[in-house]
Amino acid sequence: MKTTAIFTALLLTANALTLNAQECTQSYKDTSLTPEERAADLLKQLTLEEKASLVVNSSKGIDRLGIKAYNWWNEALHGVARNGSATVFPQAIGMASSFDTVMIEKVFSAISDEARIKNAIALKSNMVKQYQGLTFWTPNINIFRDPRWGRGMETYGEDPYLTGQLGMAVVRGLQGDPNAPVLKTHACAKHYAVHSGLESNRHSFDAQVSERDLRETYLPAFKDLVTKAKVKEVMTAYNRFRGVPCAASEYLVRDILRGEWGYEGLVVSDCWAIPDFFEEGHHGYTENETKAAAVAVSNGLDVECGSSFAKIPDAVREGLLDEKDLDRNLMRVLTERFRLGEMDGVSPWDDLDPALVEGKEHKAMSLEMAHESMVLLKNNGILPLKPGSKIALVGPNADDAEMLWGNYNPVPQETVTLLQALKKRNQDLIYTRGCGIVDSKYTPGPNPRTAAFLNLTEEQMKEIAQKYAIGIEDIKMYMKRDEQMKASFLPELNEEDVIGQLKGVDIVIFAGGISPRLEGEEMPVKVPGFDGGDRTDIELPDVQRRLIKALKAAGKKVVLVNFSGAAMGLEPETANCDAILQAWYPGQEGGTAIADILYGDVVPSGKLPVTFYKNVDQLPEVEDYNLAGHTYRYFKGEPLYPFGYGLSYTTFAYSKPKVKNGEITVDVKSKSKKEGTEVVQLYVRKKGDENGPLKTLRAFKRVLVPANGKAVSVSFPLTSETFTWWSEEKQDMVPMHGEYELYIGSSSDSKDLQKVDYKY
Repeated sequence: MKTTAIFTALLLTANALTLNAQECTQSYKDTSLTPEERAADLLKQLTLEEKASLVVNSSKGIDRLGIKAYNWWNEALHGVARNGSATVFPQAIGMASSFDTVMIEKVFSAISDEARIKNAIALKSNMVKQYQGLTFWTPNINIFRDPRWGRGMETYGEDPYLTGQLGMAVVRGLQGDPNAPVLKTHACAKHYAVHSGLESNRHSFDAQVSERDLRETYLPAFKDLVTKAKVKEVMTAYNRFRGVPCAASEYLVRDILRGEWGYEGLVVSDCWAIPDFFEEGHHGYTENETKAAAVAVSNGLDVECGSSFAKIPDAVREGLLDEKDLDRNLMRVLTERFRLGEMDGVSPWDDLDPALVEGKEHKAMSLEMAHESMVLLKNNGILPLKPGSKIALVGPNADDAEMLWGNYNPVPQETVTLLQALKKRNQDLIYTRGCGIVDSKYTPGPNPRTAAFLNLTEEQMKEIAQKYAIGIEDIKMYMKRDEQMKASFLPELNEEDVIGQLKGVDIVIFAGGISPRLEGEEMPVKVPGFDGGDRTDIELPDVQRRLIKALKAAGKKVVLVNFSGAAMGLEPETANCDAILQAWYPGQEGGTAIADILYGDVVPSGKLPVTFYKNVDQLPEVEDYNLAGHTYRYFKGEPLYPFGYGLSYTTFAYSKPKVKNGEITVDVKSKSKKEGTEVVQLYVRKKGDENGPLKTLRAFKRVLVPANGKAVSVSFPLTSETFTWWSEEKQDMVPMHGEYELYIGSSSDSKDLQKVDYKY
């Protein structure tokens, strides 16, 4: 065995020397050839070591062949992130509240414009750094199964159909015409699969779910993006699935993704997920790094984010990996680089005006998207605000620009906080912060993903930057955030002092909720209610709850503007507040958007993409990934606010729905003097399926309803996809004939729906 390995190594070395001695062909530089033809020609000229260097996120250049360095790791969750200033749109979960596929595609088309502009600028400097490329690791289409998961704010909610529809809009906006000679950018469907918390155990957790839950809930959005939107990348998750790390899962990658769905794009790893295969305390799946690299490559992982693929040559020499598997993967990688025009350094977007980046047009788009993201949860008539009302603004999120940005965000040149927006409208506005976000001190620890560096020396910054492949400027930004994080916990509450500052005030707008400094990816935060980026409860922090209660007791009318990336348990606030507006993390124009809605310049139209539960007692165990009891589709209790719910300043009336010629139709009209936008929703339930969902979303449509009482007719075609259901026989989701109940209305709550029996 040892002799064979030595012989193999000598043979590979000899082949490499022969290759270098030969005159290289130039066909791969011929732009008249197809990307596949160019990739095939280039592939045969590469040495083993060169091949290995091209399947990692930070791919080095190969001077002898004129191949430029390229970094696959770029972020664009809701704007071109970590690459200087760019337009910050609302956080993904906020955009999901719009139920607006047209607007979301428009937003991501703008984001890809900014991406192309930034890439072109970087190319002129002859140095394209990380986060300056064209391959974006977004959207996150995991199912927001439990509101305690810290990264849920990156998703499009808890429903697989909604997630798929909005995720496809993201892909269309980023990638452009899939048949064009040059793709605009890459989108990436992540994290594949069965990944939805917790952050604390994602490197060791083994997700066990039924085949039904897998196919009915966790996979549909991925299937939509792969088979319909033709997404170019799929990122595997950190966790195991049925005992196997997702990047090594033959069932997920080979059988389903590539086999059943016919996926031909790239599979990429989450960052430093391959070391989880072998590092102590993680999956314990392979003995060492070389075997981990061999398993991942053999399974079809095309690009690793990390450094374990440096072991690929060793894996080949030791007989652990067939070089043909590496060639198969690299062929895909090279083909996509040619399709992006990245190898040639030219594209149809080279003439885009740099002034578009955070320009007037894109900021207006961010404002419009923020308007659509707002969800009015309660209103006893206090909103819109009446002229002449004496108003005060109180709360820890009133003047926090960075909170508005969410996570995985750009850093804009301008941000409008709620305080700034209200001051612009009302110079006599009274403002007092009143309290911190939580009544606790903040003690961070170093973590490159979050605001968690304190008092680092320049040398320490350099070491961390090299270790985690991030820039020193990013680290300095995190250090600045740490100082702001500490400040966000202060001052401690003095109810009498706050009330004393509000003499003569009629209405208090309370800017509360939580913060992306508390919830998010692997965060070094441990305070009451939060642990490591996840939440241990879903309540409004107690210090804020006490202050709202005191304001109520003092006779003030309270409008709660709640900022959060997830559902909140606002049961006491529902009793103590006159109105509640769910604002999420609404981006750089968030303050203006909120003020526009509070004053009635814009009529709220957002709908909840997640269930708002009363408290954690209504939730199953957070590590139980089975759907029973989770999300509106399987939750049998009474929520605080249901999925799909959202109020308006107008009241909509629905006619009796009719089914004719393969369509269900309902008329919607306004019962008030204001026009408004309604999101009409269609849900389906299969009769006799006792183990299936109580109802599941199958269609939705945003419609503008005029104020004159004129009805708007809304129709949904009833197709085979409407009645795609779980088949025990097929062990998959297939069109299923049978008796169904169709529900049409304004939310998932039964009282907001009308039922029609239907036989398919």
